Amino acid sequence: MQPVQSGPARAALECSVRCTGLPAQLQPGYRLRLLSFNIQVGIRTSAYHQYLTRCWKHLLPHREREGNLQAVGNLLDQYDLVALQEVDGGSLRTRHVNQVEQLALQARFPYWYQQLNRNLAPFARHSNGLLSRIPLSRLEDHPLPGPAGRRAMLLRIGQGRDAVAVVMMHLALGSRTRNLQLAYVRELLQDYRHFVLMGDLNTQPDELLSRSPLRGLALHAAQQAATFPSWKPSRCLDHILLSDTLQSQGARVLPYAVSDHLPVATELILPPSLATLQVP
Repeated sequence: MQPVQSGPARAALECSVRCTGLPAQLQPGYRLRLLSFNIQVGIRTSAYHQYLTRCWKHLLPHREREGNLQAVGNLLDQYDLVALQEVDGGSLRTRHVNQVEQLALQARFPYWYQQLNRNLAPFARHSNGLLSRIPLSRLEDHPLPGPAGRRAMLLRIGQGRDAVAVVMMHLALGSRTRNLQLAYVRELLQDYRHFVLMGDLNTQPDELLSRSPLRGLALHAAQQAATFPSWKPSRCLDHILLSDTLQSQGARVLPYAVSDHLPVATELILPPSLATLQVP
């Protein structure tokens, strides 16, 4: 991995995805099925008190985790580009299984990347994850402003003026730090016409679109239904945001309660010039 010099002055890295050896795929019509999902490292939560009674599961292995990961993988099989938050990169609590790699293999994704946020080895390796069925023309790993432990991935689909930039991230809980992070993300997008923001952004759509550093980018939310908590959704914290140059169809929150968040999905219509996107 080599340091990236362009964009905001932080220690970003240009990275390479891992390959599972499976064939790359692209759906007819040049549409990408997008999904963002905070999977809470495979812990199923159905009430607030379980954050206390089940907190040990964040440090130690448990039998239910494997079944929950299997359920997540069954869902991911239906999508082309996936942003994962709160995955583990292989530690004591997952019996040293890299959850990103495991899900890539189970759902038959040819490309994956694990972004390590906090290394609490041997107990936990907090990470974000990327799964893709198509080759990417660029992938960058960016540390975000604020306390260590928050990062974003910038990936590029296609080449030239119509390339689509996708930023995957899990933002801070506090509004001050989160706005610093969003300002940084905005700078990452300055050279792109088409872009998508995906992830657990820890704030509501009206805040993001009207009162954050993203204001003025002409973004629109693919959907604005509540995603958290999964057992009684009341807040929309998980997002797929699109530039006004892009269109999508079928945006929805999925009633798939295997985490404390619900996944959000949409089908992105690629720019016509990317109809020649080559898949080996």
